[in-house]
Amino acid sequence: MTESTVVLDPTHASFAPGETVSDLGVTHFIGIGGAGMSVLAEMLHEEGVAVAGSDREESAKTDRLKELGIGVRIGQKAENVAGARTVVFSSAIKPDNPEIVAAAAAGERIVHRSDILALLLNAKRGVTVAGAHGKTTTSALLSHILVNAGTGDLADPSYAIGGSIQTPDGGVKDGGHAGRGGVLVAEADESDGSFEKYTPEIAIITNAEPDHLDHYGDAAHYHAAFVEHAGHARGHVVICGDDAGALDVIAQLPDDVAARTIVYTTAPADLPAAVSGRVEAVVAIDHEREAAESGAERFSIAIPAGLLDREAPASAPARIVPVSLVISGIHNARNATAAILAAALLGMDPDVAAKAAADFRGAARRFQIRGVVEGVTVVDDYAHHPTEIAALLDAARRRYPGATLRVLFQPHLFSRTKFFAREFAEALSKADDVIVTCIFPAREKAEDFPGVGGQTVVDAAAGVAHDPQDDWIHAVPDMCQAAKMLCMRAHRGDVLFTVGAGDVTQMATVMLRVLEAHREMHQIHDSASSAERQ
Repeated sequence: MTESTVVLDPTHASFAPGETVSDLGVTHFIGIGGAGMSVLAEMLHEEGVAVAGSDREESAKTDRLKELGIGVRIGQKAENVAGARTVVFSSAIKPDNPEIVAAAAAGERIVHRSDILALLLNAKRGVTVAGAHGKTTTSALLSHILVNAGTGDLADPSYAIGGSIQTPDGGVKDGGHAGRGGVLVAEADESDGSFEKYTPEIAIITNAEPDHLDHYGDAAHYHAAFVEHAGHARGHVVICGDDAGALDVIAQLPDDVAARTIVYTTAPADLPAAVSGRVEAVVAIDHEREAAESGAERFSIAIPAGLLDREAPASAPARIVPVSLVISGIHNARNATAAILAAALLGMDPDVAAKAAADFRGAARRFQIRGVVEGVTVVDDYAHHPTEIAALLDAARRRYPGATLRVLFQPHLFSRTKFFAREFAEALSKADDVIVTCIFPAREKAEDFPGVGGQTVVDAAAGVAHDPQDDWIHAVPDMCQAAKMLCMRAHRGDVLFTVGAGDVTQMATVMLRVLEAHREMHQIHDSASSAERQ
């Protein structure tokens, strides 16, 4: 079999309805160190499946997998798949990958990572979380609620989250766990359409703002994929009503799906009648206030009595559930509402769920404070879509009122940068000082997008309102140099951000080292000056 005959289709279901993980045999993951792949590999390992894999380079993920006893080879070669019965690829893997070619030639079963997740979901009470933004935080928060407050079938849940989770002691824990309980919480990636394979009990949709247009082409096809995904839910659909894209999805839902759809929103009075009149319930979020110094988010949600108690009369008042979060931002109030609603639909008392959510610290790289040096705070965040960046900076303004916000932004994907350059510029204008650095290409190649780079966002900022109007945004291709430049401009009370889904996260460490070195230089200078005065 030649390279040209290998077809990789992430939307094609590879398993029959009755198949389970016990039918996989020896399973090899190509790119096992990836965030989503490593989680699934670990879960299969915990389920007793013989798992191995390969990656281009070593990482913290591959180190962890080795510690668990999973064989990991560095470098992708044809001989790596010898003896495997099932070979798993992600959308980042190309048809000419030597392991794909060898597996196809050997007649091994080649499946997308979403097929593995679908198998795992079928064996549990599955809850999927999809959306352009918020899915990692929402799935991590729901998992946190179940881990800390679940009893009976809800205790010790399984979860497959495409990122690590911050712990109260300042550390992080991995985003994958194969629990003994009856629930599996899974982040459902919509980037390639593969989430249409899942048949969860509950499908959460945090929003449907158009993204991944390199795959979908336009917003209409993007929204259609969410409609399809929602229709596969065996039970409820829980969806945010504050997003225009999500409202379009709701309007297209078949009547039988809309009849079991719950909409959560901060503005129930503004919902179109075509939405509020055909869904099962509307849950209002009353966003009261935020304690800026601590970053706490306080709000309440009003759950219609009939949603939790089928015997409740139609006139029964809504149940008011107060919520207090450590994580800040109105977007996180929405995320927490979705998680609490899902926990309640699974059978947990919503007040118990809200209490369990109170000490959730967030997913890793979501407003993660990496350190403070001489009053300068360094924060790392995964935001890589304009709406995510705007939400991040809005939350920062509330948490650090009066502070100067300086951002190092690494765009993710040439296509996304091309499609949303103006939107990126508008979102970044919420900061005071911005450097846009090199694009993290992921699966794309620079030669396919001539002329697209960090400067594309800077050029799009022309005419974007900002005070001061000039000289607030620059392009610096060398990421390390850009990090140092921001540090040298920083003063006590400033907040520095590393923003993006790529390796810009490494620059948070660089910033802290530069700030530490700067502090030591000042200390030496102050000591010398003091000695001279004496």
